[in-house]
Amino acid sequence: MEQQSKQHWLSWLILFGLMLTWGSSFILMKLALISFTGTEVGLLRVTITFLFLLPFAFKYIKNIDKKYFWPLLISGIVGSVIPALLFAIAETRIESGLAGTLNSLTPLFTLLIGLAFYGFKTRWVNVLGVVVGLAGAVGLILASSNGHLDGDIWYSFLVVIASVCYAINVNLIKKFFKGIDSLQITVMTFFYIGIPTLLYVLLFTRVPHMLWTRSQPWKAMGYLSILSVVGTGLALIAFNKLIKLSSPVFASSVTYVVPVVAIMWGVLDGERFTPAYFFWMVLILAGVFLVNARPRLKFKPNKENNLTKNK
Repeated sequence: MEQQSKQHWLSWLILFGLMLTWGSSFILMKLALISFTGTEVGLLRVTITFLFLLPFAFKYIKNIDKKYFWPLLISGIVGSVIPALLFAIAETRIESGLAGTLNSLTPLFTLLIGLAFYGFKTRWVNVLGVVVGLAGAVGLILASSNGHLDGDIWYSFLVVIASVCYAINVNLIKKFFKGIDSLQITVMTFFYIGIPTLLYVLLFTRVPHMLWTRSQPWKAMGYLSILSVVGTGLALIAFNKLIKLSSPVFASSVTYVVPVVAIMWGVLDGERFTPAYFFWMVLILAGVFLVNARPRLKFKPNKENNLTKNK
């Protein structure tokens, strides 16, 4: 009982830390985009995280079972590379506060994917939460574009796609990585995706030339280093630990409050925030709340396990 209580409080402590960390990541991306393109920011975010975690990889690589190679590689691509690129590219045309708010759709997609592929059981109130949350997202996207379906509105959907990727990855970690701890998951996913990413940055982007010939990009590299080490490397270790301590939906509920921090940073940086934004944001968060409404979601019993018990 005491152990469960400690895990409960640790889960909430991690959730609060992730709120502050990931809520600040959107403004850091925006500052880095002053010097680099969206693609460069996304790739550099993965590369710097890889270099930060590389010393740990030498320790774990010999001990990781080969059966985890493909799940770890897929997790790295779906949960890190694709979202990093999509968020950075999206923020070249939309505000950081809007990106942070749309990211709160992750728990909704976590539920939908869990229902479709992982045997989640749910109630009508959770399904209602999905409907309410998606309605809020559509309203927020339209409000941010003043009701016009211009070019910028499609960049908002990049954030939505990134949220789907996060949701897929959350379920993958819960389902396939029971045999390894959260630090190993994070280190090895970035080891497998980091080597090709590093080579691509060095050989096929203008980043090395910019850093060699100009001083301003180094400031952007400073923002990216904070984002990569704290907001990606350390935060993902904590997030993977949270998934194992709780449930995929609870872990993804960090996006309840990430928008609040993201919008605060955006307002301080002079971004536009209207009452319409607030209404749709509240609708999204209400949807996420309903998705997490009791009773908590559980996996359906495995038929094979039941047969074994009956025998």
